[in-house]
Amino acid sequence: MDDAGSKPTWLERLSALLMREPEDREELIELLHAAFERNLLDADALGMIEGVLQVGELSVRDIMIPRSQMDVIRVSDSVTTFLPFVLDTAHSRFPVIGRDKDDVLGILLAKDLLRYFADPEAFDLRDSLRPAVFVPESKRLNVLLKEFRSTRNHMAIVVDEYSGIAGLVTIEDVIEQIVGDIEDEYDFDETESNIIPERQGRYRVKALTEITDFNEALGCELSDDEYDTIGGLVVSRFGHLPKRGESIQHAGLRFQVIRADSRRIHSLLVERLPDPLSLLPGDA
Repeated sequence: MDDAGSKPTWLERLSALLMREPEDREELIELLHAAFERNLLDADALGMIEGVLQVGELSVRDIMIPRSQMDVIRVSDSVTTFLPFVLDTAHSRFPVIGRDKDDVLGILLAKDLLRYFADPEAFDLRDSLRPAVFVPESKRLNVLLKEFRSTRNHMAIVVDEYSGIAGLVTIEDVIEQIVGDIEDEYDFDETESNIIPERQGRYRVKALTEITDFNEALGCELSDDEYDTIGGLVVSRFGHLPKRGESIQHAGLRFQVIRADSRRIHSLLVERLPDPLSLLPGDA
């Protein structure tokens, strides 16, 4: 006889929910979100599952740091010249270039600069460079991650179809696609709305949404005197670059960061706060 007091495990409950085989990826994601809303999955688990699914579909061009934003060191510069730049950016690896960014000579590991402090006269920048790895823009992220793991490289230079330098990508950028996303499916691409209504009066909002568009959609009156985008406004209210899961209240709204990486926030979950007057007890 079954024990009436026993409860199914979360895996059994999730399996029961997923008993109906999804027809496509979107339906699978909907089922996972339903599991999240029923507390069968927490936000971190949901985000990582979504991230794993996403990595198989994205290519390097989707997440690379573009050429214009690459922090590089010129091989002709002295250590004393570029050392403040290294300290300021705080990266662990830097592409080293010759005449321009199309001429990548190798990768300098910041830790290799310790040799300079041990013996400045004997230090040679060219001799300290590690070989650069080059990958095409079209390479899938799951393939790149496997190559990063097998070769123990942490950075690759991205080249376009004409063999010009298009940008760079790091293993951290790829991993962030897995562990950096929380309940951020229906990814905001260029064809989708920047503001997507969710259940219970919440809105999923792309950080690059113009404040004027946000005000129009939600009937708000946020000022755009200092910032053009809702992401810029939210970061200013935090006073720092927030991490996923952090939230803040402003102008009667609650903003929660649901996707972010080490450089910027991508999307927010926005909901209206209850009117304090509506919480007062009614007249007897």
